[in-house]
Amino acid sequence: MSLPLFIACLGHILCGVTDCLLAYTPEGRFDMANDPKDGEKMKKLFEKMPLKQIEASMLLGVLALFMASFGYIELSRWAWGCSRAAGVIMYISGLFFIVPITAHHVFCGAVEWFYISLGRTDRALETVLTFFKRTAAAAAAYAGLLVFSATLLVLIITGKAGLPIWACCFNTLPLFLILAGTKLPAKGNIANALMFLGLSLLI
Repeated sequence: MSLPLFIACLGHILCGVTDCLLAYTPEGRFDMANDPKDGEKMKKLFEKMPLKQIEASMLLGVLALFMASFGYIELSRWAWGCSRAAGVIMYISGLFFIVPITAHHVFCGAVEWFYISLGRTDRALETVLTFFKRTAAAAAAYAGLLVFSATLLVLIITGKAGLPIWACCFNTLPLFLILAGTKLPAKGNIANALMFLGLSLLI
């Protein structure tokens, strides 16, 4: 079991790197929550952004999340041996995370790629943001991850997993809450990578 979990750990590390390829431009860090509100700042941020960097992020991100899928499937199989209901829930929610988050990652790259290719105009910004909002898949993905992580916590807390209670530390939910207050990039991927690394040593 440890090999699929370790592959998933590497997948999330790689995915974190691809997130940084999208977030860090030669002119500074791009903040999706605030920067699109300022057209002039967007033009400056993406003035020297290489399209190849965005393309690499999209393609490597798909590979990274494919690697991560091994861990979610393997943990679901393991959970099935502890509780069939938990196994089914984790399998469905795990796929519900991986598939939409892969699409979301590609869409994020596509938005930047088309914004630059269309000349970084205000019209281009409005167009790509409309596209992004209408194709948003992140909410569905994170709902799946939340259910997956919560089910895993319940298995450990109730003793059905046969793991010590401190194994709850190796879970996306508490790890992300700890990282949320830091300035680290790709916090979600770091939390997921730590979860799979820790569980690969315990299970």
